Amino acid sequence: MTVLLLILSVIAGAFLGKHFGKKEKLAKNLLILSAGFLITICLNEVFPEVYTSETGSNLGIFVIGGVLLQMILEALTKGFEHGHFHHHSEHNILPVALMVGLFIHAFIEGIPLANEEHEFSPYLLGIVFHNLPISFILGAFLFNRKEGSKSNSYPSLLIVALFALASPMGMLLGNYFNPDLQPYFLAIVGGIFLHISSVIIFESNKNHNIDWIKIGLVIVGVSLALIMHLFHSHSPMGHHH
Repeated sequence: MTVLLLILSVIAGAFLGKHFGKKEKLAKNLLILSAGFLITICLNEVFPEVYTSETGSNLGIFVIGGVLLQMILEALTKGFEHGHFHHHSEHNILPVALMVGLFIHAFIEGIPLANEEHEFSPYLLGIVFHNLPISFILGAFLFNRKEGSKSNSYPSLLIVALFALASPMGMLLGNYFNPDLQPYFLAIVGGIFLHISSVIIFESNKNHNIDWIKIGLVIVGVSLALIMHLFHSHSPMGHHH
């Protein structure tokens, strides 16, 4: 079920991006909503799990490592993760670089799912929520390019398929790691989540005016994550087998 959710979230997002890709405002709003959700999952679920683990006290370094890793990956993806559209500057971004950056990003997010015993855990839904807008932007970019010929659709489908399979493959690899390493992987992903969500939320508004729609969407995202937090059983995210 976990694998199915991960794959479907990417396929659904890419499909919507293909058909509604011109609606950049929709994608931006989806991203802002997901950022509110993601930062709440990060602070309410991921970080408490990391810092209450019995592992060493140097986990903060891995959180910072996650932030730095995401900054490096964004050199490849050119900011796809936080809604930087590239319709008018496709020559500035190579699909291969984009594919590599997004694959590594999603692959690492999948690793902690190996020790996750709860279906529909907040962590899993955080990834799903996050996949939808990224896949929307990816679909809009890949399927609405000007050269849009049939020959172009095959590499595009390959990129979407690889992105869809990245987190499940990370999850598969996670089964081979010692469960005691779980807090380290969670700390890295926590850093990635924190960086992406904070960039989306705190990116400057035009003329620094108050954007009530943006604030409202963040509040909705936060509220959804808090409701899930209340109804989710609070046993640890990563059980040691």
